[in-house]
Amino acid sequence: MQNSILKKLLICALLFLFFPLLAQETAKDSTKKATKELPLEPERTIEFATDRGTWISLDVSPDGQTIAFDLMGDIYTMPITGGKAKALTNGLQYDVHPRYSPDGKSLVFISDKSGSDNIWTIDLASKKETQVTEEKKHNFFSAEWTPDGEYLVGAKGRRNIKPHIYHKDGGSGSQLVDKPKEIKLIDPAFSADGKLLYFSQRKSSWNYNAQLPQYQIGAYDMEDGDMAVVTSRYGSAFTPTLSNDGNWLVYGTRFEAETGLVLRNLKTGKERWLAYPVQRDEQESIAPLGVLPAMSFTPDSKSVIASYGGKIYSISVDDNVAREIPFQVDVKLELGPQLKFKYPIEDTTEALVTQIRDAKPSPDGSRLAFTALNRLYVMALPNGTPKRLTTNDFTEAQPSWSPDGTSVVFTTWKQGGGHLYKINVDGRPKPVRLTKEPGIYTHPAWSYKSNRIVFHRGTAQSYDDAIGPFAQGSQVDLAWVSSNGGEIQFIDKSKGRQIPHFTKIDDRIYLSQNEKGLLSIRWDGSDEKEHLKLTGIETFGSQDIFGKDHDGAYGIPSALPTAEDGWRENKKASKPTEIHISPDGKTALALINNDLYTVTIPRYGKTPSVSLAKADKAAFPAMKLTVMGGEFPVWSHDSKKVHWSLGASHFRYDLLAGKKFQDSLDLIKKEKEKMKGKETETDSTEVDKKEDKDKKDPKFLAEEFKIKVRYGKDIPQGMVLLRGGRLITMKGDEVIENGDILLENNRIKAIGASGSLTVPENTVIIDVSGKTLTPGFVDTHAHMWPNWGVHKNQIWMYSANLAYGVTTTRDPQTATTDVLTYADMVEAGMLHGPRVYSTGPGVGFWKYQIESLDHAKEVLKQYSEYYNTKSIKMYLVGNRQQRQWVIMAAKELELMPTTEGGLDFKLNMTQLLDGYPGHEHSLPIYPIYNDVVKTIADSKMAVTPTLLVSYGGPWAENYYYSREKVWDDAKLQYFTPYEELAQKSRRRPGWFMDEEHVFKKHAEFMKDLVGAGGLAGVGSHGQLQGLGFHWELWSVSSGGMNNHDALKVATTLGAEALGLDGDLGSLRVGMLADILVMDENPLNDIRNTNTLTHVVKNGRVYKADTLDEVWPTEKKAEVFHWQTKKPEGLPGMKN
Repeated sequence: MQNSILKKLLICALLFLFFPLLAQETAKDSTKKATKELPLEPERTIEFATDRGTWISLDVSPDGQTIAFDLMGDIYTMPITGGKAKALTNGLQYDVHPRYSPDGKSLVFISDKSGSDNIWTIDLASKKETQVTEEKKHNFFSAEWTPDGEYLVGAKGRRNIKPHIYHKDGGSGSQLVDKPKEIKLIDPAFSADGKLLYFSQRKSSWNYNAQLPQYQIGAYDMEDGDMAVVTSRYGSAFTPTLSNDGNWLVYGTRFEAETGLVLRNLKTGKERWLAYPVQRDEQESIAPLGVLPAMSFTPDSKSVIASYGGKIYSISVDDNVAREIPFQVDVKLELGPQLKFKYPIEDTTEALVTQIRDAKPSPDGSRLAFTALNRLYVMALPNGTPKRLTTNDFTEAQPSWSPDGTSVVFTTWKQGGGHLYKINVDGRPKPVRLTKEPGIYTHPAWSYKSNRIVFHRGTAQSYDDAIGPFAQGSQVDLAWVSSNGGEIQFIDKSKGRQIPHFTKIDDRIYLSQNEKGLLSIRWDGSDEKEHLKLTGIETFGSQDIFGKDHDGAYGIPSALPTAEDGWRENKKASKPTEIHISPDGKTALALINNDLYTVTIPRYGKTPSVSLAKADKAAFPAMKLTVMGGEFPVWSHDSKKVHWSLGASHFRYDLLAGKKFQDSLDLIKKEKEKMKGKETETDSTEVDKKEDKDKKDPKFLAEEFKIKVRYGKDIPQGMVLLRGGRLITMKGDEVIENGDILLENNRIKAIGASGSLTVPENTVIIDVSGKTLTPGFVDTHAHMWPNWGVHKNQIWMYSANLAYGVTTTRDPQTATTDVLTYADMVEAGMLHGPRVYSTGPGVGFWKYQIESLDHAKEVLKQYSEYYNTKSIKMYLVGNRQQRQWVIMAAKELELMPTTEGGLDFKLNMTQLLDGYPGHEHSLPIYPIYNDVVKTIADSKMAVTPTLLVSYGGPWAENYYYSREKVWDDAKLQYFTPYEELAQKSRRRPGWFMDEEHVFKKHAEFMKDLVGAGGLAGVGSHGQLQGLGFHWELWSVSSGGMNNHDALKVATTLGAEALGLDGDLGSLRVGMLADILVMDENPLNDIRNTNTLTHVVKNGRVYKADTLDEVWPTEKKAEVFHWQTKKPEGLPGMKN
């Protein structure tokens, strides 16, 4: 006991001596629970009885007496004659795809109870479960026994799934097929003699708007490893099922728009239809449970047992007669927490900016230059008051200090082009323009020993024309200009080299490039040298599943991944986004996956390559600086500190103090190890051991400075009466046929029958008689990605959405944090636009390898404490254990997470059971039966189906583009840039027959979900800004939903899904005045939503066709610079 006491005293002394900036978090109970494989504790149960199930995979026992099947992630057994099913497995884990062993004594199945997909077996007598594989990063689709019962073949991978063979008693196994890389092989099934292994086979993981065929049946010879394709069906061929007598092969195929089963005689090769139509196949998505649900021959090979229509049938091979095998299941599901946070919208006159950008410390470290709301500020550190340096009313960005600390250079943008300016920070002189020609100037950097300022330059025209984050097809030059202004001196083409900067030697320009890492060139652009290449962690997130181009827009990442992306198994370590050399030239600062690292730059004759996956064990001295991430990294002038920002906070990390801290921590660990060697059994108590196990390593944290810049919120003043309209209030089914709405400032003051309200004098009256009024529309999946880096002052997609009645948006994946500044600018009245909510960059899109619940909390604090997003996108962050850590962290931090559908029905169901309150994109399969409908409805998971990019079939947007006169729409031409509208509407590659479209089938599920009391939203996915919301709304209603329910989804249900229904989504007293005025009644025809005459957003009344303001001030909208008119009056051929 004496040694134990001495050990504690020593540790305390070392902590006191070396840890003045100690950041020691106490392990909470939730953290302690989060050590088991599936850490989430169930908090709810849903129980129901059902005789129908969605996507049931089954198998028949070797004695022909029993059927094993899966339903909602549990495995059941019942007599082959039907009846009450018995649960074989249950719990929060998701168990699927049971297959009997040849001796009938056990089942193999896929389960994530270990925290990740693995192959498991269960002994049917003892019910003992055994984990066969120990996978952490890959998924298993299914597993099958070899006919001798000794081995198991599992379909495993992350994108292009491949077969692996394992012994039933364990081991790491072996991959059967590894080439070509792009091949995908699932649904393994053995021939009766075990010589051939059949698969559903395709190239790449999936295709969107797919052309058939997608799959064929392949066969692998277990003796010589040869592969052969044994079908050539136009409608594809998949899910091979073999008879025990070796005579028959059954497989699925598509005929016209439906799926059927084909029976092949293996002796003669002759084929005939066995059943049609059956369950719709999954050949147009990932098919994690197989292209069809697993089926089975009976042991006598006379019948096929299969599930379709939610039922189980026995189909006779001889005469094609199908007999239903009735079943009854008492389902009891465990669910995670219900997250239902509310986020009131305050009517305060001022707000604090959410984000500062490009913050740079002065050379002496006493001041900080940054931008907020795209305006330039300087403040004294640590607690000075930020002060604007100019009175410009256009974008200011990317400041950089002069070496003497007296001036700042910055770039600007306004319509027609931007310039570089410098301004003296002492006193209030006017800024001095340094450049003569307008352009797009980025990342200016002031050299240490000369009067030169280096920057990147593109043409003003290219950026003016840019319709998304970047200017496409424009040459970018690296150049310099004198700090006194003058002619620009060309250095070299950019060649992808970014962020010019210097060391104090000042003889070379340093840059960062994706492939080459940190490099430098001379002032004349010659003698490029590569100094350092870095890599980070290997991640398991959205970009690893989908590729880098998922969920983007406007010419940068495409809206969804391509077939070419689909096969790339991303096992590469992450690359830095930026690398900066320190002013003293000794150390590099790297931004990798939104975390910051420093590493000593080794110099030994060739370009070193260093992994920072574990910075404390890197090949050269390195440190990981960030706990929860950071942006805009920069060195201090003396190379002793690193600065970065997060939201509206600025951080300063003292490298020497951090190094001393880590050295002290290492010393403590060494001393503890020495003490352990000297302890006796009585010295170390169980309490001591438990304390040591639960204790987390302390962390050295950077200094944090809260930067407070205030802006006035745009709230109109006065009263206006909207008189005599039909009011669809969304208060239940209420419709006031002739009603008035009185607005005071930005809220609804009173509402009722026309003439019943007390109207104060001087109230402005707007006559809306004969028109229909609804709440403003809420787009719950609105990708709007304006220009990144250097921002614009008009955003076309914001204006377009507002003009089409979308008054609130939520972008569930923004890729960058630029949206935070844009959203503040809209609230400040600096931009037209809807209310701009977002999740910020998806958790998973910003790639993390989440290691624990604590780590998940640290990552999510970015969003709760710094970005104020209120919601996050859990973007395929990894295995189920990691996904559960995320929702546990979200609960604690009061964030509402939504999820990526990912074309993965199995993933969707596990996210449902874990309690995630939001789901983006359609479920990829249909039909969906009551087991899934009820669970989603009762769980209050809000589904935004984005049918314009439907999963599992052609996108609904193709339906509208091929049937509507999109190009001729005058309003679209007014609010949409020519390049955007022409590209999307004049020539398109996709045309599909009506019956090939799937969105109406997905809409049937939406009708059932809303009818069952579930939550739903309308999400246009940014496919066609403005009008796209109406297309999506019409699509959601196309499955039989009544028009009032469809309007509920577009308004109050969408607002509830975002936690905003206390202020938005209905016409009630006290609600925010977001109101739409339509010429025609959408209750009669849902397409009347596109007859808008006026849009009221936050009390301001606009004409819907122009965004001219009607109240409280009558004024024309500014001229939208993106409008392009047909060239006229010019020389040319006469028509």
